[in-house]
Amino acid sequence: MRAVRLITFLAAILVAANTFAESPFEVRDGKFWKDGKEVYLIGGELHYPRIPREYWRHRIRMAKAMGINTLSTYVFWNVHETEPGKWDFSGMNDVSEFIRIAGEEGLMVLLRPGPYVCAEWDFGGLPWWLRTIEGLELRQDNEAYLHRVRLYLERLYAEVKDLLASNGGPIVMVQCENEFGSFYLQCPEIPSDSHHSYMSKLKEMMVEIGYDVPLYTADGAKKIGGGQVPGALTCVDGEKVPEKVREAIDCYSPGGPYFISEFYPGWLAHWAEKFPVVDADVTASYVKRYIEDGIHFSFFMIHGGTNFGFWNGANYNSRKDLQPDLTSYDYNAPINEAGQATEKYYILRETISRSLGKTLPAPPEPNPVIEIPDIRLSGSCDVLDHLKQQRPLVADRPMDFEELGQGYGYVLYSRHFNQPENGVLSIPGLHDFATVYIDGEIAGTLNRIENKYDIEIDIPIGSTLDILVENMGRINFGEKILDDRKGITGSVCIEGSEITGGWEMRGLPMSEMPDESSSWAFSKDSQESGRPAVYAGSFKLKKIGDTFLDMSRAGKGIVFINGHNLGRYWSIGPQQTLYVPGVWLKKGRNEIRIFEQLNNNTIKKIKAVSKPVLMNLKPNHK
Repeated sequence: MRAVRLITFLAAILVAANTFAESPFEVRDGKFWKDGKEVYLIGGELHYPRIPREYWRHRIRMAKAMGINTLSTYVFWNVHETEPGKWDFSGMNDVSEFIRIAGEEGLMVLLRPGPYVCAEWDFGGLPWWLRTIEGLELRQDNEAYLHRVRLYLERLYAEVKDLLASNGGPIVMVQCENEFGSFYLQCPEIPSDSHHSYMSKLKEMMVEIGYDVPLYTADGAKKIGGGQVPGALTCVDGEKVPEKVREAIDCYSPGGPYFISEFYPGWLAHWAEKFPVVDADVTASYVKRYIEDGIHFSFFMIHGGTNFGFWNGANYNSRKDLQPDLTSYDYNAPINEAGQATEKYYILRETISRSLGKTLPAPPEPNPVIEIPDIRLSGSCDVLDHLKQQRPLVADRPMDFEELGQGYGYVLYSRHFNQPENGVLSIPGLHDFATVYIDGEIAGTLNRIENKYDIEIDIPIGSTLDILVENMGRINFGEKILDDRKGITGSVCIEGSEITGGWEMRGLPMSEMPDESSSWAFSKDSQESGRPAVYAGSFKLKKIGDTFLDMSRAGKGIVFINGHNLGRYWSIGPQQTLYVPGVWLKKGRNEIRIFEQLNNNTIKKIKAVSKPVLMNLKPNHK
């Protein structure tokens, strides 16, 4: 009898062991379970393309030392598939390495692959070229769209398969789509059955591909119904009050677990708007209550990082046609853009430690910071002259970026006039910012940020009209993601008459740093004021460290250092500095290029400072 009992006991152990081996992370009985033990999730959002690869471990350790046990990250489809079938999971796009490091640091991981992610990221993470596919309808039960989504999710699966909890990795849950209820409720013209069938098909697709860990959806508390899908855990974004969190989740996942998948300790910032600040003590009071009430939560963002290059997204509202996001994604987060602990960080760290009754690991040492007092610019190149060397594409009407096959940067639209024209130049379909020239002289600017689409002009006979248009970031949230093409997307009119015939278009994608060895003709001569220019310079360093390029005396443009696109600057503010990671600098000679669109003042030199300036909005803006 004793032998039978022993065999029965051993069999039970084997069954239990196999259960945990197959399902090391579970959602059951209104709780989260890891390795057979109940686990309480405190998450923190970090995004790998917004952080230099060399700093990933440092930022993750900073987040862990504030008290999180779970790292949450979006996956950005558009950085991985820059053109159809061309995949990139290298460098800062190596999402599997980012997740692997999180696992090595003892963190669980929530993977958020979208395919749409929002994230204040260009086009919400969707590849711009999707718009060029005939018959494709975004975020709907559409064969062409779902086909491209499947290819993406399959390719991503190849990267993360071994990192799923079911295979012994740190990824414990995967999100299905993102805040779909918000989109669904803003698009009443799209049939509701298409919305619901899309979510169902997407969820089943993820299961078929092999994402065999718990799936979840996330939406605002009042919009959960539009994005919820049977078989996936329902989570809430943005709701702060525990009672309302429970009420919203109980409608679709009765009894929980109750998870605030995005809890905001800071907020996003736009050009030409005041930088938002979220009170640290108020944030800490909510954290204390969540822990006491057993409400799981994830900080969005615990560390924001930077929208390097052209990756920033944009919003819109009833007053502004476009609200482009800053290059800095500091987010007023506990860990600032450069990875440094803020006062908010220490307040939240103490709150979490005290509430859990747990001693937290010490934060890692901050990275060194340097100043560069004098960066001289010794050469320059006239951008209009450079572009006019290209063979143009000619059409009867201006073509937008997507029609031209260009995703980012700038396009020069030119039109020669054999007869004089004067009056109001109107470009209501301008997306997004334009400098207007007549025979190379600046006539003014137009932009979507201030809803400014008209300008008085006088074009003499035999003159040329040039319009240099910048894509300032595709809309990433709301129904306007469906039609936010870039460039000149409609007609160009003078005194109400459309100008057709003979439009020339030349692209300037700025996908790499302008180099003196290329077609850029740099000289030591000063550039004419008002004409766009690229300035070149170099500087030497004896030691390297993080720093902040002071662009407050420049106008508007982008900066490359040693081939890295630091992102956009604009004197309008509130951001006046650009973050330069120390790992992108080197001892000895460093190269800098500045593309200055407005060029109101010739730039002779600039400097780099030890602290960022993110809250200096120019007086004529509120």
